[in-house]
Amino acid sequence: MIHRTNEEVIFKADMRTHLMKIMKDASGILDSLGETEQCLLCELESLHDEFNEMHAEASSFYLQAYMEEFTPGFAQFSLAIENLSKQKHGALIVIQRRDEVEDFIQKGTNLHAKISASLIESIFYPGNPLHDGALLVKENTLVSAANVLPLTSKKVSPTLGTRHRAAIGLSGMTDALVLVVSEETGKMTFAKEGVLYPLTVKEPKIRK
Repeated sequence: MIHRTNEEVIFKADMRTHLMKIMKDASGILDSLGETEQCLLCELESLHDEFNEMHAEASSFYLQAYMEEFTPGFAQFSLAIENLSKQKHGALIVIQRRDEVEDFIQKGTNLHAKISASLIESIFYPGNPLHDGALLVKENTLVSAANVLPLTSKKVSPTLGTRHRAAIGLSGMTDALVLVVSEETGKMTFAKEGVLYPLTVKEPKIRK
């Protein structure tokens, strides 16, 4: 449940602005379809960029809203997964919310460390003994690393790897949020209720 706050009002206003511009630009493309000089590919690319910008704001807003009641570490996670994405270092991070998740996972190595972007990045650095598995987070603590998550039994795209299947699996069994960085593409996603959502993290706004 996302409560209506001043930040949400601003977010919805931004979304309205984006959508109005996209509708106006799409209408312009439609009106000019008969023109021989029209570069439809260029105009569609412009629309694609506008959707991407809108998606970046929406995905970051909702992920922060889903996380903030359960962990204060959104900014640190944003920084960590963005850096991991740029380097194409695969990552799998479980944010426990109301449901206890340890009954559903194969426990890895205890950490009990404070949330830190640099520590998260080092855990998932290739060659680190803890990088192959999931990082479990509760409140303000990195509880354990190299945890093994249950894989989904749902039929999913064959292009999805083990991390994504594990994220779908655990988030379908509990209310946990699971962040994923693809080792192959560097793309970021998060899983909620057994569904994957593409993620583009924007710099979080400081709450007053």
